[in-house]
Amino acid sequence: MKLMNHTLRYLSVAILGILTVWALIFYINMLDEIYDSIDDGLDNYKLLILDKVQTDSTVLYKTEFAESNYSIHEIATREALARRDVYQDTLLYMQNEEDFEPVRMLTTAFTHNGRYYSLKVISSMVEEDDLIEDLFYALIWLYVALLVSILVINNFLLKRIWRPFYQLLDRLRDYQLGKTPAVSASKTNVREFNALQDAVISLLDRIHTTFTSQKQFIENASHELQTPLAISISRLELLIERNTMAAADQEAVGQVIQTLERLTRLNKSLLLLSKIENKQFTDQTVVSINDVVRTLTEEFSDFASFRDVDLSVMADTPLSFRMNQDLAGIFVSNLLKNAIVHNYAKGTVEVVTTSSALIIRNTGKAAALDAEKMFNRFHKGSSETQSTGLGLAIVKAIADVYGIAIAYSFTGKHEMTVRFSS
Repeated sequence: MKLMNHTLRYLSVAILGILTVWALIFYINMLDEIYDSIDDGLDNYKLLILDKVQTDSTVLYKTEFAESNYSIHEIATREALARRDVYQDTLLYMQNEEDFEPVRMLTTAFTHNGRYYSLKVISSMVEEDDLIEDLFYALIWLYVALLVSILVINNFLLKRIWRPFYQLLDRLRDYQLGKTPAVSASKTNVREFNALQDAVISLLDRIHTTFTSQKQFIENASHELQTPLAISISRLELLIERNTMAAADQEAVGQVIQTLERLTRLNKSLLLLSKIENKQFTDQTVVSINDVVRTLTEEFSDFASFRDVDLSVMADTPLSFRMNQDLAGIFVSNLLKNAIVHNYAKGTVEVVTTSSALIIRNTGKAAALDAEKMFNRFHKGSSETQSTGLGLAIVKAIADVYGIAIAYSFTGKHEMTVRFSS
């Protein structure tokens, strides 16, 4: 939901609450004014009737409302002296409506020629249910008109005001570290937007500087470490080939060579992992996972035979995904190598592709692995000395970069299910 529409949702609720409270207050005040106006009219009508009684005694015989709006009855002295002007709501039968309708009635008492009379004066009034209904529909139309007005303002006026924010957001969405030029600022008179743009540009500059330094360090480390390691291994191998050392010394030197080779592999894996996490593999294309699987299974066939592991492939269902071609090979390669290495003689490795997933099943340790730790760096599920403990960590890093989901399960066989989201 956009920010403007999100604001409109809360604003609509607030307006509804305000209109409801306002309607209640307005209704109470309006009824009070109506009653005051009607009561003033009744009081004035009473005075007119009392004046008419002084000149026309026939008025005293109007005992029914009928065509007039008053009635007079003679009452006892004690009752007349105790009576005060009383305004009240009551119902009166209306012939035109053929029903009882609400009226306002004033009841009072007066004296004429030593005799006491009760006077009742009525006036028609607004029906409260009709008034409430009319007020309700008026408020509904007012509420709709306000929402439409605010929506129009949001989509025209506020959208124009927020334009620098959305322009900055679009630039950030298209920004690729180390590949696209720096984000430029948009001209705006809004102080907060200027502050936001300055903060974002400053942050990106620092990130770019850090990224460049880290990239240079990785490249330098790769060159500076690999070269002396390769030279050391070559010299030790030449030393063994001279046959000038005792067998025990040759064995010790061989162990040193193995350690240096493992250090070389470890260095390459760590450098690769760092490059993946820094997203230095920017080139992407639609990769056929089926072709990658077939190529790698052919390459691993000799290794699987050497380990006495049966490698079978069912990759007929087309499966493709947009990612870096080299990383796709590393991704599948590490999964296959992990399944072969952590296996036993006469074991099996099955590779299956579906329209959206790559599944690798293998025999191995007769117990489920720790799914939470198996992707951690340097975590080893076996005593394999040649393993760096980074194979699955690299797989997880690649999966995180491209939003690939990896699930592990154990049902007699160890199963890795890799789902490529579209």
